[in-house]
Amino acid sequence: MKGDKTIKAWFAARGWRVFPFQREVWDAHAAGESGLLHCTTGAGKTYAVWFAALREALEHPRSGLQVLWITPLRALAADTENALAEPLAGLGLPWTVARRTGDTSGHARKKIADRPPHALVTTPESLAVLLSQPAFAPHFASLRMIVVDEWHELLGTKRGVLTELGLGRLRALAPAARVWGLSATLGNTAEAAAALGGVDRTMRLVRGEVPKNLRIETLLPPAEARFPWAGHLGLQLLPQVAGRLRASATSIVFTNTRAQAETWFRALGEALPGFPLGLHHGSLSDETRREAEEGLRTGALRAVVATSSLDLGVDFAPVEAVLQIGSPKGVARLLQRAGRSGHRPGAESVVACVPANTFELVEIAAARDLAGAGVIEAREPLRAPLDVLCQHLVTVAISGGFVPGDLLAEVRGTHAYRDLSDEDWQWALEFAASGGATLRAYPEFARLVDEGGRYVPRAEAVARLHRLNIGTITSDASVEVQFQNGARLGSVEESFVAKMRPGDRFLFAGRSLELVRVRDLRATVRAARRGATTVPRWMGGKMPLSTCLSLGVRRRIDRARTEAPDTPEMVRLAPVLAVQARLSRVPGEEQFLVERLTSREGHHAFFYAFAGRLVHEGLAALFAFRLARRAPLTFSLAVNDYGFELLSAEPAPLAEALADDLLSGANLLDDILGSIHAAEMARRRFREIARVAGLVNEGVGRARKSTRQLTVSSSLLYDVFAKYDPANRLLAQATREVLESQLEQTRLRATLGELRRRELLLVDVAAPTPFAYPLFVERLREQLSTEELAARLARIEAAMEGAV
Repeated sequence: MKGDKTIKAWFAARGWRVFPFQREVWDAHAAGESGLLHCTTGAGKTYAVWFAALREALEHPRSGLQVLWITPLRALAADTENALAEPLAGLGLPWTVARRTGDTSGHARKKIADRPPHALVTTPESLAVLLSQPAFAPHFASLRMIVVDEWHELLGTKRGVLTELGLGRLRALAPAARVWGLSATLGNTAEAAAALGGVDRTMRLVRGEVPKNLRIETLLPPAEARFPWAGHLGLQLLPQVAGRLRASATSIVFTNTRAQAETWFRALGEALPGFPLGLHHGSLSDETRREAEEGLRTGALRAVVATSSLDLGVDFAPVEAVLQIGSPKGVARLLQRAGRSGHRPGAESVVACVPANTFELVEIAAARDLAGAGVIEAREPLRAPLDVLCQHLVTVAISGGFVPGDLLAEVRGTHAYRDLSDEDWQWALEFAASGGATLRAYPEFARLVDEGGRYVPRAEAVARLHRLNIGTITSDASVEVQFQNGARLGSVEESFVAKMRPGDRFLFAGRSLELVRVRDLRATVRAARRGATTVPRWMGGKMPLSTCLSLGVRRRIDRARTEAPDTPEMVRLAPVLAVQARLSRVPGEEQFLVERLTSREGHHAFFYAFAGRLVHEGLAALFAFRLARRAPLTFSLAVNDYGFELLSAEPAPLAEALADDLLSGANLLDDILGSIHAAEMARRRFREIARVAGLVNEGVGRARKSTRQLTVSSSLLYDVFAKYDPANRLLAQATREVLESQLEQTRLRATLGELRRRELLLVDVAAPTPFAYPLFVERLREQLSTEELAARLARIEAAMEGAV
C-alpha cells in the first residue's frame, strides 16, 4: 500500500521503528473501528493515532475538515498543532493544520470558518462554540477522525461530560468519523473507553506495551539535619534542589499549587543568581507561558518551575531532570510528571521527589511501591449533571434548532446520560426554554421557543450571550494584573485583590509587585522597590491523598512495625515511628488508632483513618455532631491526609460513642447533612451550577461581573428556588455535588465500614505524638502569627521529647 510505504520511509529516515501498538491502531482505524489507546507518556501515542489518519489520507485523498483533535488545555493547542504539522511535508501530503481555542484571534477564527483546515485542534469549550454556529455545522460532515487527547484529564469532570455531549452531536453530523481517545495514566481503562464511545458503540482498547524504566528518587537532607514534621513548601531542601538543577542541562520543577510555584521560583532565583529559570502556571499570561516552553525547547532556560500546566503535552523536548516538590498525592500524577523526563520511546524516566515534611517520606515510598506494581488511580465518570445538559440544549437550539425526541435519543446515546429519565429530560427541556415553573414569568430566563415541534432561540441576543458563556470551567472572578504601560502578567483571583490597598506588595509571575490601583477587574502594578512576601492564593490549593495512595501508605506503615527499613525514605522515617511507638502505638493496616490527650487547651481526640483530607473533613464534622448529641460540647477541628483532631473544653464520651454508633452507617446521610452547614455549602456550590446552566452569566470586557455580583445573583436564585420550588433539580444537584466533591460521601461511607472492621486502638497519651503533631500545626497555623506558631510548636516538641 502506498500509505504504508511512505510512512515506513518517513520513520526510517529518523531512525525510528513502528511499534506494534501503533500498527494496531492504524489497522483498527482502517477497519472502521474506534477505540482508546492507553500507554505510558512519551511512548508515541500521538503518532499512533495521527498516522492512522495520514495513512488513510495518502490512500484516499479527500478535501475538507478530516480530523478534529480535542485537547484538554488551551496551552497544549500550539504544541499539538506543531506536532501534527511536522510530518506533513516529508510525507508529501498537502494538508493544513490550525487551532481554534479561546486564545485564537478573530481574524484566525474567520479564516477557519471560511475555509476549515484538514485538521483542527480545539478544546471542549471551543468545540461547543463551533457546534453552536449554524454556518459551521456542514464542515463537520467530512470528518473521518475525532481524537480526544489526554482523556484521563477530562474523565470524571463536567468538561468530560461536555465532551461526551459534543461527541454525541458529532456522531449525528459526521457518521463516518471514528473516535479515538489517548490516555497515559488511568486505572479503569475499560470504563474510560465506554464513556468515550457512548452507548452501543464497541471501542477497541489498545495498550501500548513499550519497555520503559521508571526511577523514583528522593532528595533528603543531611542525616544530622532536623527535618520538619509538618509543612508543605519543602524549602528546607532548597540547597539540594539547586544542586540538582546546576548538575542538569534542563529540568522541570513541579509543584502542586500555583502559590507554591511562585514561592519556589523566587527561592531558586535567590539561590541561583543568574541561572536561566522560568515560571509556568495557568494564571500567567499566554506570552509568559510560551516564553517558558520555548526556553526549554531551545535551551535558553535551564529549568522551569511549573504546576500541572506542564504535566501534559506533545512534541515537548524531554528534560534531563524532573523534580516533584512535596508529595504528588497520587500515583497517576507522579507518573505523568515523571514522563516529562525521557519523553521518548524506550528512554528511562527519572523523577526526584522533594518531601516537604517527614511524613511525606512514606507517601513517596508508597507511590514507588504502587507504580512498580502497576497500580494507578481510577477516574470515575460523572453521571447526568443537569446543569451541563441545560447548557447543551441551548447550544443545539442556537445551532439551528432541535426536535426533542431526536435530541433525547442523541443525549441518551452518551455514557453520562444513558439512564436519563423522561422526567429529568422534560424538566431540563422546560428549564432551558423558560426557566421552569418558578422563573417562567421573567423574560430574561425565556431562552427557547417551540416552533412547530422544533426548539429554537427566542431571539438572536440569546445566541450571542450563550456563546460568550459556554463551558463548565467556573472559578472566582479573576483580575487581570498589568504594568502601567499595559504589559500583561496574568491574573489573580478577585478575592485576593479585594483584601489589598494601593501600595501593598505581593509576589506574582516571579516578580515583587506593588499595587497601584484596581479598576474594572484590572489591577495595575509596578515593580516593588522592596521584596514582597505575600503570595496570591488560588481556590483548590490543597490536594487530598488519593484512595490508592492512602492504602499504600497504610501498608507501608504496617510493614515498618515488623520489617527493617528497605528504602532511604523509610530509613529516615524509622526514628519518628520509634517515637510514635514509645508514646502511643503504630497502627497496622487492619487497626484504627485513636489517641486521647489532655492539655492546657482542653481535651484532644486524634483519629487516624488514613483516608485523605476530604474524607477526614467529613468524618471530623460527623463525629463532632454525633458526640455533641451525647453531651453539650463544642469542638474545634483540624484535618490532614492521615487523620483529624477534635478539641473540646470538656472530655467527650469517646469510649462509649466508639462502642455504640460513632462509626455507624445508619442514618449517615441525615447525620452528614446535620453535621455541616449543608445549606450554605450547597448555596456556594449552586453558584457554579447556575453559571453552567445559564442562569447567571459572567459578561465580558467592562460588563464583566465581579464575584460579588455573581454570588448575589446566584444566592437570590437559590433562595427563590428553596422557598418556592424546593424540588428544583438543580438544588438537589448542588447538595449531591457537596456530598461527593467536597466530602467524598461514597468514600466516606466506605471508610466508616472499613473502620468498623478494623481493630480499635484507643490510647491515652501524655504528650503529643508524631502522628498528632501535624494536626496541631494545621489548627494553630490558622490562629497564630508565624512567630507565635514557632514558639508554640517548640513547646510541643519539647513536651514530646521529654515524654520519650
